[in-house]
Amino acid sequence: MSAHCQLTGAQPGFGNRISHSHRRTSRRFDPNIQRKRYWLAGEGRHVRLTLSARAIKTVDVIGVEAAVARIRARGEKV
Repeated sequence: MSAHCQLTGAQPGFGNRISHSHRRTSRRFDPNIQRKRYWLAGEGRHVRLTLSARAIKTVDVIGVEAAVARIRARGEKV
């Protein structure tokens, strides 16, 4: 599963770990990605979305239909 949110487009960020002696090594900041299943009443079926924790809260506010419309507007398949 890629660390990429279908709704917000959140992807990993990159940076450095900095040790006590101030040596730098590469690190990766992954978004909190979850797979969640929603009932899409308009189509009479379930959809499984790969969402960040923030996007799950957004779906709770705007609704599943609007969220799926936004995902499709971004050009992603649902």
